[in-house]
Amino acid sequence: MEAVLNFFSAHSVIISVMILFVSYMFIVFEKIPRVTIALLGAGLAILIGPLSQHKTVGGALNPDYFVNFIDFNVIFLIVSMMVIVNITTKSGVFNYLANEILKLTKGYPPFVLIALGVFSAFLSSFLDNVSTVILVLPVTFAIAKELKIDPFPFLITEIFATNIGADATLIGCLPNMIIGSAADFSFMDFIHNLAGVVALILFTTIGILTIIFSKKLQTSVEQMREAANINNSHTITDKKLLVRSMIVMGLVLSGFISPNMEPSIAAMIGASILLLFEKPRNILRSIEWNTVFLFVGLFIIIGGVEASGGIRLMADWILSVTHGSQEAASMLILWGSGLISGIVYNIPYTATMAPMLHQIQSTMGAAYTEPLWWCLSLGTCMGGNMTVIGAAANVVVSENAAKEGYPISFKRFFKYGFWISFVSLVISTIYILLNF
Repeated sequence: MEAVLNFFSAHSVIISVMILFVSYMFIVFEKIPRVTIALLGAGLAILIGPLSQHKTVGGALNPDYFVNFIDFNVIFLIVSMMVIVNITTKSGVFNYLANEILKLTKGYPPFVLIALGVFSAFLSSFLDNVSTVILVLPVTFAIAKELKIDPFPFLITEIFATNIGADATLIGCLPNMIIGSAADFSFMDFIHNLAGVVALILFTTIGILTIIFSKKLQTSVEQMREAANINNSHTITDKKLLVRSMIVMGLVLSGFISPNMEPSIAAMIGASILLLFEKPRNILRSIEWNTVFLFVGLFIIIGGVEASGGIRLMADWILSVTHGSQEAASMLILWGSGLISGIVYNIPYTATMAPMLHQIQSTMGAAYTEPLWWCLSLGTCMGGNMTVIGAAANVVVSENAAKEGYPISFKRFFKYGFWISFVSLVISTIYILLNF
């Protein structure tokens, strides 16, 4: 037994990297649920990897204790925002806003596409992108049915806009939550550094799609008139809940902006206040616990690579291949992240890259590493638009579209996603080179 333990210890880098690689492959092909793979990989990282099951060793805190590698700022932020979104949704406010947008556009399809794109991007800046598409999808199908047109142009625009808009803030997407916690970036840091370029990419994308789908976005005057006169008077189902939710969300956003409060704490307090008026059991049942435990498992798996020294080797390789050039490293991470995130799920990729960039930061300093963090954020979010499996929102929309009788194939999605991602990464490249 001792010989086996010595073998594992001597080859900890190879073992931890193999656990990460195999877990990645299973996550990409989804033959087994992602959360199952993540938790199994985490168990192996503790059992045969470099991580320890024991909090202390010889009376001293053990730095390799597996719990040390779980980023609870990310975990509590995710759970708290899910609680806030689920409770707020019950008021009907999101459907009300979507219907008002439809009325403002007078049912004119190109204007509807633009409005849904902007609305989706705005929502995803403050909600997670999966929640955004879930809220917008029913309205989209209703609009397409009313106008008697193919919903695909609306759906693909919403996907792209959601993933793009989510990159503008700390809480818009899960990769940004990981980056913000690892780099110690505040809510306002994301706004200051990414909101401008995200807005440019968003309107460029919507403009391109409006032109591409111009022939598909046609309907009769009668159908536009009916859509414009949709009855929105009973969409708000609980006015007291609406007021309560808006006040809490305002306070939570104020906490995000405050330099003296972690975003996870602000979200946790806001969620707790809303739960005072609800039955916690009912709300907690609606939480995507698969996502939460997926993160827990990934943090532990990647913690194994970090504890073994594998992350340091990856960081040293990047510094070596770029010869210490900040510009070269930025472009490598931006385009590498964009291409990889189009092929694999961007959450585990970001979770792997974050500790590596943190290692580079400890070697080269915060000033050198800052643009690399923004390149990682832009690359993962913009690259996520490349394929139908690039981001969680893409999968949710494609599955729901298929149920409604409008399947979105990998090939059809890629036809548009490749060029949107390419244009987005080009704009991001120009922005990074001009600003850092």
